[in-house]
Amino acid sequence: MRRQRNAGTPPVLLNMDRARPILRLSFMKPVPPNQQAALVDRLMSACGGAYTPEQRRRYFITGPQWAAAYEGHALFHAPTRHAVGFEQVIREYAKIGIGWWCTHDTDVIPTADIGKDGQHKIVERIDACLKENGLKCSMVTTETFHHAVWAASPAAESPAVREYAAYRVKNTVDIGHRLGAQFAVYWPGSLGYFMQGAVEETETLKWYAEALNAACEHDIEAAKKLNRPTLKHCMEAKPFEPQAEILLPTSDAMLGFIGSGLLTHPEMVGLNPEYLHELMWGGAPRAVLARALLAKKLWHFDINDGYRLKHDVDIAVGLVNPLDWMLVLMLLRSHGYNGPFNLDFKPPRTTSNHGVFAVSFPTAVDRFITLWEMAGEALEDPIIKEATDALKAGGELPADRHDAQAITESNRDLLSLHELIAHRLVQILLGLHRGRVYSL
Repeated sequence: MRRQRNAGTPPVLLNMDRARPILRLSFMKPVPPNQQAALVDRLMSACGGAYTPEQRRRYFITGPQWAAAYEGHALFHAPTRHAVGFEQVIREYAKIGIGWWCTHDTDVIPTADIGKDGQHKIVERIDACLKENGLKCSMVTTETFHHAVWAASPAAESPAVREYAAYRVKNTVDIGHRLGAQFAVYWPGSLGYFMQGAVEETETLKWYAEALNAACEHDIEAAKKLNRPTLKHCMEAKPFEPQAEILLPTSDAMLGFIGSGLLTHPEMVGLNPEYLHELMWGGAPRAVLARALLAKKLWHFDINDGYRLKHDVDIAVGLVNPLDWMLVLMLLRSHGYNGPFNLDFKPPRTTSNHGVFAVSFPTAVDRFITLWEMAGEALEDPIIKEATDALKAGGELPADRHDAQAITESNRDLLSLHELIAHRLVQILLGLHRGRVYSL
C-alpha cells in the first residue's frame, strides 16, 4: 500500500508489519568496487589546490612508517586496512613528494631480531630502498611501550628490564647512524603507574635518565668512530596515554626533567612536541612551542590535529584547527625554526589502503604548505604590522609615570587593535583580505 507524498520528496514505503518508513534510494546508482578508486582519484583532481611532488620536497616534511602502515586498529577497533611494508611506504612517499622517512625500530624489525643478523639485513634493505626512491631517513625512535617487557615501563624496578632498555636505545642509535638519521625521539609512554604508591616517582625518573644517558654516551662513541655528528635526542610528551598517571606528561615537564641534573649530557637532549598532545590537556600549542623556543630546545615537531580533552585520535594537520595552525606556523617562521615537520597522524579507519596514499598524505602535506605560506603572508601583512607596531609603541607617556589611570587612558583605544589583529588573521585564512565575499 502506497503512502501519499508531496512532489519532490523521495518515495517512502510503509512496512505494514512494523509500520516503519523505508526509504527507497533507487535514484542512487551503486558504485562498483572496481570503480571506486578511480572515483576517489577523479574527485581529488577536481578539488584542485595540490602542489607538485617537486614543490612538496622543498619543505622539511617527514613521513613516518607507522602512520602510513596504520591498519585502523585501536583498543576497541578491529583493523580496517591490510598491512603494508616499508618498501611500499617509501615508494609511495616518493611519489607524493615527501622527502624524508622515519620509523620505530620494531615498525620494521621483529623484536626477536633486534641487534642480530636479521636486523642488519633489514636495515640494508631499508637503506637500499631509500636510495632507490630518493628519500632520506630523518629520525629513528625506540619502541619502549608496546611489548610486554615494558609493562612496568622502561624504567621498571627490575634491573634486567632497565638493562634491556639501555640496550634497545643504544641499538637504535646505531640504526640511526647506519641510515644517516639526524634525530632520535623518545616517547616514555609507559613511564608512570596505574596505582599510586606502587612506584617511587623520583627513583623511577632517575632510572629513566639512566637510559637516556646510555643513549647519549653511546652516540658520542658511535659518531666519533663514523666521523658523523651526534644525533639530536628529542623527548616527546603525551599527557593521556597509556598509563593512568604519567610522570612526564607535557613538554614543560620534560623541560624540567632535562634541567633537573639527572642527565649527563643535557645539551644533547631537546624536545619533540606534538601539536595534538599539547592541545589535549588544555594547553595552547603555540605557548608550549614558545617556551621550548626560549629554552632553545625545540628541535623536532610532530604535526597533526584533533580536539581538546579527548583520546589520541591524531587527525591530519589543519582539518580541525586551521586558524590555530596558521598562528603556530607564524610563531615558528618568525623564530627561524628549521627542524622537521613530522606527519604524525592516523589516516581514519574509513580510509582505504588506496586512500591513504591518494588522499590522506598528499592532502596533509598540501594543507601544511598552504598554511605555512599563509603564515608568511600574515607576518608581512601591512595592517597587522602597523597595528602591532602601534601596540608596541603605546600611547603618549603621561606626566606622572606612576599614575595608573593616566596610563590606562593613554592606551585605551589602542587595545582594540588586539581584536582587529585577530579579525585580520581570520581574513587572511579565509581569503577575505583579497576581496573574497559571498553574494547575499
